[in-house]
Parts: sequence; C-alpha cells; structure tokens
Amino acid sequence: MHPLRILDRLEEILIASLMAGATLLIFVAVVHRYASGIDVLYPITAAIHLSWAQELCIYMFVWMAKFGAAYGVRTGIHVGVDVAVNQLPPAWRNRIVLFGLLCGALFTVIVGTMGARFVYGLVDTDQTTPDLEIPSWIVYLAIPLGSYLMCFRFLQVAWSFWRTGELPHHDPGHVEGVVESPHAAEDLAAEARTGGPAR
Repeated sequence: MHPLRILDRLEEILIASLMAGATLLIFVAVVHRYASGIDVLYPITAAIHLSWAQELCIYMFVWMAKFGAAYGVRTGIHVGVDVAVNQLPPAWRNRIVLFGLLCGALFTVIVGTMGARFVYGLVDTDQTTPDLEIPSWIVYLAIPLGSYLMCFRFLQVAWSFWRTGELPHHDPGHVEGVVESPHAAEDLAAEARTGGPAR
C-alpha cells in the first residue's frame, strides 16, 4: 500500500476512534451521574469514580479537532468564500488559490513550530493534568503534530492543484462506499411522478 494511503487511513482511524471514544465516555458519565441520584444504585455508583471523564473528553476533542482540521484540508470540507476569486480570469484565479494554500502551509508550520517549542519546554517540568495526572506535554503534543500534518496537507493540495488545476471537493450528499447508479436520478424522478417505485 502507498505510504500516503497508510497516512490517510491512520488519520481517519484516529479521528473516528477519538470521536467514538469521547461519545461513549460522555454517555457512560451521564448514566453514572443519573444513576448516582437513585438511592438503590448509589452504593454501586459511589464506588465508581469518573471525575476524570470530563477532562479526558476535553483532551480527546482537542486532538480530534487538530487532526480533523488536517483531514478537512485534504478532503476539501473547510468552508471557503470564493465568490470573488471565481470571477477572476483563470490565470489569476489559479495564482490566488495557490497563494492561499501556501499561506495556509506557512501559518500552520509557524503554529506547529511554536507548539513544538512549547511542548519541548514542558517535557523537563513535572507539570501534570489536574484529574488524570498525566504529563501536560502529552496533551499539548496535539498542537505540533496536528499543525504539521495540516501543513503537509496544504502542501499536498497545493502540489495537486499546481499539477491538475483541481481542488479537493466535498459532496455532502455522497456516501463513501456507496456506488450510485447512473440512472438513480431518473428513477427518483419517475418515482416522484407516479407516487410509487419506478418499474
């Protein structure tokens, strides 16, 4: 398998795992809190300590957001206002789009470098998180890793745009893995006209 495909898959697995894990943890914490208010269940729930759950969920969402932003650059799901840019002649439009992508790469490499310096400064300290008591530098590591990955994605999209003139485009109606029939639109129109499934 191509190294970029492996990176893409790892990125998707990490984001999905963090999202699923945080959602499950929040659900368990809410059920635990609700059950603690029931007299019969209190002796059981009192022995289970989930005070750390909120902190962990916050960290999981931070990591998910940083890597999700890189995924957004790769797939073209970030919102952009390109009304004025699309009115320009193609040559100027291409230059401005490429300039914007390179500015995004520059900004994210600066943020990543500043984040890396901050994390490096934390490594030698004994600073830990309040509830989980894990080293703080592990939490803040999301900043340089996510920013550098986002920089790489900006450069990847810029290179592809320079070669092909195409930007990644996200279709919110498309479901990955589902192959649409070329006659799907006709079948839906016929179904709407007749009030029943197309024959």
